[in-house]
Amino acid sequence: MAYGEEDEREVLKSSMDINKDEQEESNWRENPPEEEIDIKDFLIPNKRFFATSSLVWINTIIFVLMVVSGVHIMEPSVESLLNWGANFRPVTLDGEIWRILTSCFLHIGILHLVMNMYALLYIGAILEPIVGSLRFLIIYILAGIGGSVASIWWNELTVSAGASGAIFGMYGVFMALLLSNIIPKAQKNSLMASIGVFVIYNLINGVKGGIDNAAHIGGLLAGFIIGLILIPALNKKEDSTLLKKSLLGSSLLVLALSFWMYSTIQVGDIAKYDEAISQFIRLEEEALSVYRLPASATNEMYLTEIEKVGLPKWKECLEISANIEKMNLPDALKARNEILKKYVLLRIEVYELMYRAIDEDSEAYTDQIERKNQEMDVLLKEIEAL
Repeated sequence: MAYGEEDEREVLKSSMDINKDEQEESNWRENPPEEEIDIKDFLIPNKRFFATSSLVWINTIIFVLMVVSGVHIMEPSVESLLNWGANFRPVTLDGEIWRILTSCFLHIGILHLVMNMYALLYIGAILEPIVGSLRFLIIYILAGIGGSVASIWWNELTVSAGASGAIFGMYGVFMALLLSNIIPKAQKNSLMASIGVFVIYNLINGVKGGIDNAAHIGGLLAGFIIGLILIPALNKKEDSTLLKKSLLGSSLLVLALSFWMYSTIQVGDIAKYDEAISQFIRLEEEALSVYRLPASATNEMYLTEIEKVGLPKWKECLEISANIEKMNLPDALKARNEILKKYVLLRIEVYELMYRAIDEDSEAYTDQIERKNQEMDVLLKEIEAL
């Protein structure tokens, strides 16, 4: 049988493919995520899954402590989340920068915790044996920081908490590794499909609202960048110096990008707004004193309370609303102030009608007062919904 140059090229190509596949399988064997894994492997931190197991325990213990302290197990209040370190732009930028990290270990209810820990266990079982426990932990924290910064950069008034940004970061690392030969072809398709479905589904689901997609995307990008930088070093694991340099370089890059994003966030007049609202609430309480007069109060007492206390206090509230209009505030707070202004104007009209009704000893204004009270109820519900 004739054996020509073309056949020689085919044999050489086949040989190269075999060597490449052997190299991929060698890399995969050194990092054996395909070995059978039992849930008990994560119950106690061990050499193979130390970072994943430890992170699951840390998140779980913090949640248990929250519940024991009185935080609702299903629907924690905004106040309780902030007390435990949730991320919120006005507060975080007002000197409480540590919330960028603490928020990564808080969860908004038991279902939020379970879903995140399941996602962490899944990616940890695959990724930790490849990158190593210490690098896994460092990347998790870096991705969490990236996600938290992206959250307050994008969201003006969203209270954010959860490990989602950090976990998305680990998925981002793995997506980067899928572009290399660290993972053999035989496993790539199935893993790419499962990872892709998780990422795409959660990002699309986040568009519906109530989910901090900014943290997801920020963490995912941070992890993807780190993964790309680590690929050459993971292909040469015997070169520990290269691994250290790659991790250090990627860490500095992610931290630099996070710092840049953080420095571009505009605080605005949130502090002034909070002070103005506190004053508004105090004046409102004083203005409503007419409704707290005793049953024995005379008409003269009602008229005096309306004229000397109620109306002046509501007019001061109107001035506060006018001052708020001049502040540099997020759109949501501007919209809230517009509703407050309408509410105060209605209060003033009601008090004027009440004064006439009492002064004239007439019921002619009863229907008007009732309609305006109904309008105020609608406005108050709108404020609560914002």
